[in-house]
Amino acid sequence: MSTADNFVFLAVLLSAVFHAGWNTLIKAGLTPMLTTTLISVGAGVVALAFVPFIGVPHADAWPWLVASVLIHLFYFAGLIESYRAGDLGQVYPIARGAAPLMTATVAAVWMGEKQSLVGWVGIVLLILGVFMLSSRGGRAVAHLDRKAIGFALFTALTVCAYSVVDGIGGRLSKNPHAYSVWLFVGMVVVMVPYALFREGRAILPAMQRHWRRGLLGGALQLISYTIAIWAMTKAPIAIVAALRETSVLFGSLFAVFVLKEPFRAVRIVAAVLIVIGLLIVRLQ
Repeated sequence: MSTADNFVFLAVLLSAVFHAGWNTLIKAGLTPMLTTTLISVGAGVVALAFVPFIGVPHADAWPWLVASVLIHLFYFAGLIESYRAGDLGQVYPIARGAAPLMTATVAAVWMGEKQSLVGWVGIVLLILGVFMLSSRGGRAVAHLDRKAIGFALFTALTVCAYSVVDGIGGRLSKNPHAYSVWLFVGMVVVMVPYALFREGRAILPAMQRHWRRGLLGGALQLISYTIAIWAMTKAPIAIVAALRETSVLFGSLFAVFVLKEPFRAVRIVAAVLIVIGLLIVRLQ
């Protein structure tokens, strides 16, 4: 294991912490639509500040960047509906947990990023742990909300789509940080009209009152995904996607200690599976 490999590994884990952080903000007090829009605008504002210093991605990356902006709109729409219907500790693991297997499969079939048998074992163990976290989330199994689960699985599909698209786009950009900055600027362009369409102009005063939360969440979101896109230019997309899903561990901790969702002992077993899967992926 080289120093560079270790740096990428630790950077993606840091990305996972930030990702769980802004997802927790979505469920903390305000409506999912309001907070998601706030965070999108906050990320766009922070990103816009870097535009004069970071330049633009290579022309070959722009079709992928535009596609990613549109995919992210569907991602946020699915995430919002998931959080309206379910608990963070239940929805977040499903939304994030199904994505690594989808991403690894697409990367292997479409991009030729083959995984070893050991690598697949690690990814599968990680996914099993993620789904175990969701099987006894904040609600009992008998009361799982099918609508929430459906939207969570749809969200997972969009995560797979934008992971592959941004992995390719980031590599073609020759400047993954510029790609990330313009991606988040583009998200504002689609997210604000969507929020106005769904909620009307009444959402604007609420956004003004809570702009600090938007900037905080937006900064977390921007840093998290900028790290991930950079990492996908240094390592296989499937591996980065799988490592990033360790965010479910942090999301579960935030759900219990910040949002006061019920603690389940099965989460300990699930965490062990995720850590074992993580180590196997790292050490293969």
